[in-house]
Amino acid sequence: MDKSESANKKKPKKAINLSWGGRFNEPIDEFVKRFSASLFFDKRLYNEDILGSIAHAQMLEHVGILTEGETEKIIKGLEHIKKDIVNNNFNWLLELEDVHMNIEAALIQRIGSVGKKLHTGRSRNDQVATDLRLWLRNQIDSINKLLFNLQRGIIELALSHSATIMPGFTHLQIAQPVTLGHHLLAWNEMLERDYGRLTDCRERLNQCPLGAAALAGTTFPIDRKFTASKLGFTKPTKNSLDSVSDRDFAMEFCSVASIIMSHLSRMAEELVLWTSAQFDFVTLPDRFCTGSSIMPQKKNPDVPELVRGKSGRITGNLIALLTIMKSQPLAYNKDNQEDKEPLFDTVDTLSDCLRAFSDMIPYMKIKKNNMLEASAKGFSTATDLADYLVNKNVPFREAHEIVGKSVAFAIEQGLELPQLSLFQMKGFSNKIEEDVFDILTAKGSVESRNHFGGTSPAVVAEAANRAMITITNR
Repeated sequence: MDKSESANKKKPKKAINLSWGGRFNEPIDEFVKRFSASLFFDKRLYNEDILGSIAHAQMLEHVGILTEGETEKIIKGLEHIKKDIVNNNFNWLLELEDVHMNIEAALIQRIGSVGKKLHTGRSRNDQVATDLRLWLRNQIDSINKLLFNLQRGIIELALSHSATIMPGFTHLQIAQPVTLGHHLLAWNEMLERDYGRLTDCRERLNQCPLGAAALAGTTFPIDRKFTASKLGFTKPTKNSLDSVSDRDFAMEFCSVASIIMSHLSRMAEELVLWTSAQFDFVTLPDRFCTGSSIMPQKKNPDVPELVRGKSGRITGNLIALLTIMKSQPLAYNKDNQEDKEPLFDTVDTLSDCLRAFSDMIPYMKIKKNNMLEASAKGFSTATDLADYLVNKNVPFREAHEIVGKSVAFAIEQGLELPQLSLFQMKGFSNKIEEDVFDILTAKGSVESRNHFGGTSPAVVAEAANRAMITITNR
């Protein structure tokens, strides 16, 4: 025996991962072990992994691969493992790479060789795809509840301020008077469409990949409809290659989340503006704001600012998922391990933002007088004057020019339109009469817009009541 043989004989051989190590002659590098492991983040799927394993075991019994006793033993073992995880008594091992192998190894250790039968007819590829769909389905249900809470708070506030007048803006310039209730219901319309997109996303993801195995299905006589039904899926996925390899359900959710966050960011921007000294329309509860370490007078709208900022984070997660998937050949690739962190972060961040707004917006203090005063500025009823002239048989383009000239004159005089005298206004058109002053006020302006979808107080109140019925009945 030469020296090299003697040296090799003395070195203890490190253990190779028993879930796949039969093909290998040396253990995985320690750095690669850490680099390739997903346990750090995918262990949050433990509940879904156990639910999927229980359903899979019941299916194996259903088709005669497991006995009733073996299935009962597996299920009890999995339930004990879940209890250990919940109570922080579970020993997670990095060597086992992920949540799936950690739970399977613990099951085998707990119940013996029967636990080794559980993986019959499945792969980690269809297992993780199933876990992710189960997990995301539950998260969408939770997010929809948060969305409902926010919508309810906005609608209730809109109903109580259906007649509160404020300026409406285009290009951030005062355009026409509206009511605060009307503005808030515009927020609700955005969120209502978001709810519809979430519902569509949930419907598409609610298909069961179990049985696709690694990529080609399995030779065992499995019953995929049985498993899908046990897990509350509408049906099994149709193609085994697609089942394990695509994450478009996660991309779709992150796309919907990005749109929701875009809407929340727009609301946040308006809240930041409205709380500024320049607008001074609302005051946020102190518990949602912070002060300055150097300027004692400051009250900063931190929560809206953070929500506005986190929209970029969510959009970044969507781009990450799209990029991860864009060049992958069929079927499963290790790239897909990178799907979880952006997805998890999207769910967590979106949920936090919805909760923050749900807890904050209904408790804003509305400064009605400031809003009303602002709505009288910027010639906000100029369009009403043009409409008045049209109703007096003046062609619209002529009416537009007449009003433009009267506004220019008022600017020279340092006055608003309602402050001009009847004599001064008649100088621009003899069609103008005393009744013009009824429509030049902000109140007259909003009340005249009493059609469906308009901003009159009566219409807004009806719209708020309809919106409340809609979200309550869904």
